[in-house]
Amino acid sequence: DALAIARVAVREPGLSRPRADEEIYRDMKLLVDHRDDLVDERRRMQQRLRWHLHQLDPSLVVALRMLGRTNHLERVGRWLARQPEAVQVRIARELVTRCRSMNKTISELDQELEQRTDQIAPELLEVPGCGPLTAAKLLAEIGPLDRFKTDAQLARHSGVAPLQASSGKVQRHRLDRGGNRQLNAALHRVAITQARHHPAARAHLERKQAEGKNRRDATRCPKHTLVRVTFNTLKARPALT
Repeated sequence: DALAIARVAVREPGLSRPRADEEIYRDMKLLVDHRDDLVDERRRMQQRLRWHLHQLDPSLVVALRMLGRTNHLERVGRWLARQPEAVQVRIARELVTRCRSMNKTISELDQELEQRTDQIAPELLEVPGCGPLTAAKLLAEIGPLDRFKTDAQLARHSGVAPLQASSGKVQRHRLDRGGNRQLNAALHRVAITQARHHPAARAHLERKQAEGKNRRDATRCPKHTLVRVTFNTLKARPALT
């Protein structure tokens, strides 16, 4: 195996090599993935808590997506404190405590990711629609930018570049369902946010819809532009040391 790898390395001089800043991006990705896991775990706890609350009192109304907020958890905790002792009440109280702890941990991770993003690529936060967590996801999934020689390579890596699907006289492209789906999802979030709040992006979306595209297809169009903007933004920043 070692001999085969050595032969490939000699034959392909353009292979990726270790970089001095890889550890920075590796740490970023570890933190981003850890946060995603914690968010998934918190959601499962919230779902179990909601089920127990409904079993205890079907008339108790807990608004959707509100168990992630401290004030609603406090309200649920006070309600559970007034209930008679029972196994299900005890389990629900434990879930409330765990949700509070998870909220605190996730909030601390959010602050750390925002600080790291501001240190690595503050220019990325100036891109319309790109918040700290999305910027952290972009940095974590892209890694060292010199892995990509052009923005086209980054677009292909992220699954944004459409694939040629022409046949005969019919010229068409199809959606690329490969690539890095986490990176693709981050770009999609930026595109959706821009379409809602950024005038230039909204005008672009309306223009594509006027050309006959539905809203879903029209929303995909700005993602290739976002890749170019992200690539140029990261390329223009000073090298990390």
